[in-house]
Amino acid sequence: MKLSYETPPDGTVRDWVDYRAQSDEIAFVFAEDNRTLNWSDLRDEAAKIARAITAQGIAKGESIAILQPNGREGVLAFYGAVYGGFRATMINLAAGRDAIAYALDHCEARIALVHDSVSDMFESARPEKMTRLSSFTENAVELHNVSSSDHALLMYTSGTTGRPKGVVHTQSSLLAGGWAPTVAHRLTDEDRALCVLPICHINGLCVTVMGALVSGGSVAMVEKFSASRFWNQIKTHEATWFSVVPTIISHLLHSDTNPDEQSKSRLRFGRSASSALAPDVQTAFETRFGLPIIETMGLTETAAQILSNPLPPGTRKIGSPGIAYGNEVIILATDQSECKAGVEGEIAIRGPNVMLEYLKNPDATQSTFHGRWLRTGDLGRKDVDGYLFVTGRLKELIIKGGENIAPREIDEALYAHGDVVEAAAFARPCKTYGERVEAAVRVCEGSSLTAEELIAICVEKLGKFKAPDQVHFLPELPKGPSGKIQRLKLQEIL
Repeated sequence: MKLSYETPPDGTVRDWVDYRAQSDEIAFVFAEDNRTLNWSDLRDEAAKIARAITAQGIAKGESIAILQPNGREGVLAFYGAVYGGFRATMINLAAGRDAIAYALDHCEARIALVHDSVSDMFESARPEKMTRLSSFTENAVELHNVSSSDHALLMYTSGTTGRPKGVVHTQSSLLAGGWAPTVAHRLTDEDRALCVLPICHINGLCVTVMGALVSGGSVAMVEKFSASRFWNQIKTHEATWFSVVPTIISHLLHSDTNPDEQSKSRLRFGRSASSALAPDVQTAFETRFGLPIIETMGLTETAAQILSNPLPPGTRKIGSPGIAYGNEVIILATDQSECKAGVEGEIAIRGPNVMLEYLKNPDATQSTFHGRWLRTGDLGRKDVDGYLFVTGRLKELIIKGGENIAPREIDEALYAHGDVVEAAAFARPCKTYGERVEAAVRVCEGSSLTAEELIAICVEKLGKFKAPDQVHFLPELPKGPSGKIQRLKLQEIL
């Protein structure tokens, strides 16, 4: 069960929890009350939950619905389900009642592990035959035998273009999801992550939680991100790294709090994922805080990370999520052949972290795979050094007068103004061009920035054709559970 940076972990999550439980090292610190959980206690509590579920007659591989915010109960619910050989079904608590009801019905779970704070929501959304399990008394029931190919995780996509799809990961691919960031960031048992992202999202779950299991490190977990408390949490819990999303980086950049010198000397890096990080934001953050931001890229379907920039002193390319670690990434042409360096196509992935299937959706599963390659729906190109540059999303492309416009390049132009905290370009129907460009922004408090000024910046950087016709000012842009801006929802809102 020892960590190797060369080969993905073998065995099951149960095997790795049992291995870590041989020591009394701390696995988690929970920021709200400073309670700790060491690996041996985590194993004992997870096994107790696993036996309680098994005693209910739940078969191996069945879904166990988990409705838990970040915290001790949520961590143990997840580990208890996976340790027992069940399919931990992480429900996004921010998805809204209808989406939650759909996931609970679709996953066919008979048992749910529910935090008291979301009891009312669960009762309003649960299927009639689903019951809540809240008592985990000791019993002697024998646990299911578990293998690396068994189902371990079910997580639903955001569903911005239709019904959410249930992504199924095995014990093996779930472990590989924690191994990829461990390899890329050279995580060890000396590292402690500050987890501010929800563990019902693949980034928070695989990068930090599974990353700690594979590396032997620990996690300081907070219930939710707070810009005013972030640097103090880094200091108090002696974090050596953190994984966030671009909106959080932007919010920290526009806050008036700073890390102390001791924290800055201890922090190895910050990590950005879930959506593209604007180069101007990354440069401004690193200049102000003196901390390298490692841009990465990942998907629910790949148990999070597929690409990462190397750690310093390796070459980091601003504007690129980096190179492949722990899997293979290629660019596919429309005829499904591999593109040469510099040629744009669809990003595809092959590796141990790739999902098994979409639950009960064989058509979607088949259309997503080209042989063993998972097609992402993202557009990009590789340079001669193997660094990938994301140029857009097939479903988000703005097609104006027959020309493809990637929203990301407009976002980056908008972020060039220091007052812009959040930005997203999107398409609007247009009788003349088919679609026209518009954008929405959130600006810092007290800003006098106007739409005309932002449009002028875009014209200067991109030309009039790609510049937005309108810029809308919003108090906040719609986001998914990870903090990723959902540009496709802007058309509905506006």
